Amino acid sequence: MRYAFTLFPMLSLASQAWAQTTERPNIVYIMADDHTAQMMSCYGNSPVETPNLDRIAAGGVLFSQSFVANSLSGPSRACMLTGKHSHKNGFTNNEHGVFDGSQQTMPKLLKEAGYQTALIGKWHLVSKPTGFDYYEILPGQGDYYNPDFIHMDGSVTTEQGYCTDIITRKSIEWLERRDKGKPFILFVHHKACHRDWLPPMKYLREYEDVTFPLPTNFHDTWEGRLAAQQQEMSIASSHDMDLAYDNKVYLPGDKSRLSDLYAHYISRLSPEDSVTYHEFYDSLSTAYKRQPLTGDALAEWKFQRYMRDYAKVTRSLDDNVGQLLDYLEQQGLMDNTLVVYTSDQGFYMGEHGWFDKRFMYEESLSTPLVMHLPEGYERRGVVTQMVQNIDYAPTFLEMAGAPVPDDMQGISMVPLLREAGAGKKVKWRKAVYYHYYEYPAEHSVKRHYGIRTERWKLIHFYNDIDEWELFDLKNDPSEMHNLYGLPRYSKVSRALHKQLRELQRQYDDPIEETLKNGEE
Repeated sequence: MRYAFTLFPMLSLASQAWAQTTERPNIVYIMADDHTAQMMSCYGNSPVETPNLDRIAAGGVLFSQSFVANSLSGPSRACMLTGKHSHKNGFTNNEHGVFDGSQQTMPKLLKEAGYQTALIGKWHLVSKPTGFDYYEILPGQGDYYNPDFIHMDGSVTTEQGYCTDIITRKSIEWLERRDKGKPFILFVHHKACHRDWLPPMKYLREYEDVTFPLPTNFHDTWEGRLAAQQQEMSIASSHDMDLAYDNKVYLPGDKSRLSDLYAHYISRLSPEDSVTYHEFYDSLSTAYKRQPLTGDALAEWKFQRYMRDYAKVTRSLDDNVGQLLDYLEQQGLMDNTLVVYTSDQGFYMGEHGWFDKRFMYEESLSTPLVMHLPEGYERRGVVTQMVQNIDYAPTFLEMAGAPVPDDMQGISMVPLLREAGAGKKVKWRKAVYYHYYEYPAEHSVKRHYGIRTERWKLIHFYNDIDEWELFDLKNDPSEMHNLYGLPRYSKVSRALHKQLRELQRQYDDPIEETLKNGEE
């Protein structure tokens, strides 16, 4: 916090001059929840098409190695806002976290630099948003159907319609009434594609004729990976993926907590939509009850239901991104606007037999990231350097012409975006650092930290467990074989341990010393 008394006065003076020009690019930051690169067609091998998300990548850049610092919704958002790892911004987990809104954040710095700042949609950081000229946010996770929104004066209104549509409409309404003489940053934060994947009525029957391919490791038994054996995010498990809550199968007499929570979600439907909804899912429930499944057959059936509902929610999300892009084009804003699309983290679409996120394995460590670049930034195509969500804040600040505080831990991506081919010449990080804290908690993923390089990944699970895992991402991209402790990989392990300690010193995370002293 060393800039508390020196940076803001300087920015206040500078913003008087900066506010007179609109040459600095506008920024539209679109963030989905739990959307994953495996379900985005521009990343290849997606079982669904996302033409509007692909529009962003086709005319701009796609990051092939985009990662998060902590694969969980609230902590990921805090990393994005502050440009710092979780242990530095203070929001390490959803269970007990409350974001300290008094700290330095990227929206505050942009506001000081003369930008208009607005946030529409999911916040999920418990405390009141700060640094925004305007916001309308969902309470907690929010609802898909007829959702509530919290306004800046603290009032709450219920909006009629589907959440993804409403967030887009409200975002465009703010763009219409903003001060056209000043640059802006607009955060469009969608609830989609969060559990439990409730689709809009218009797509209720979409993808029902699609059989989604099983991931090759869907029936993973997690041999040699003790922490993976102890998780609770298995599609096959009736405890982890509930038939009523997740698969919309209404079993007679089911009064479980999950069923009650699910009943709350769908109780928000209008009477007309409720009839439509229940006609569809009742028919599926009836068919299931006629011939209930067990074992692998049940797990694979649940996977298909999960994928179909997730795909329906994703299609609506893609439609809405297209609507926002159309508006920006119609208003002549695209030439001077950075449009970013990403998610708060990745997600498992059946890989390892799972749904959800949290682990440092590739599917949840990775997050999609595509950008439409404003004039003056000529890079196009695939960016292969390893970037992380702590990099967003310094990137936006540099593009806005605002100083980047020294205590931000991310790296501005501007050098990667300046010129065609320039990224190949940029000196860049060789590894990313990750730290997950939320245990004990839902899904029972153990606390862990680790390092990922271009080829290798080293993970340490700790707290009530002490297990190390090593993966060769070149020869084992699905992370099925833990190589840690094998003699022929001892040299690789020693080198990664050294790099890991260097990153922990760089980011000032004392976890290994804490564990060594028995303080955890």
